[in-house]
Amino acid sequence: MGYIEELREVVGNRPLLLTGAGVGVFNEKGEILLQRKMDGRWGIPGGFMELGESAEETARREVLEETGMQIGKMELVTVVSGPQTHTVLNNGHEYYSVTIVYATDDIRGGNLKADGVETSEVGFFHLQQLPENLSPLIRAMIHQYGAMRK
Repeated sequence: MGYIEELREVVGNRPLLLTGAGVGVFNEKGEILLQRKMDGRWGIPGGFMELGESAEETARREVLEETGMQIGKMELVTVVSGPQTHTVLNNGHEYYSVTIVYATDDIRGGNLKADGVETSEVGFFHLQQLPENLSPLIRAMIHQYGAMRK
């Protein structure tokens, strides 16, 4: 049982404050790696921290687990928090997230593959041809970061 599941045993459905990391992974063509979650939404790879893990370790682990790609050096882009991060899951669990967002073009290897557990599809997308079912917040961050990279 993981850290979040252990907390849920104690607090039930009460809202939690959870810290995580997400990564915009860019290839040599300037395309961004996106994943389709099992609910059909597209986003950047990422997830919640485990006890004892740094934000950077979380970011690298999540990218590897969800997409099969190994990444190296990352750049801090932003931290996303606040009421817009409030989430209520189908099982009634609630949380607010604090997400540390990184970007990298330091792809060190791996085999691009969806994990089949959290991710149903992965691929690189041109910044002008992003999938329709992409969070407006993530879309805005991608375009903001893409403009800064030029």
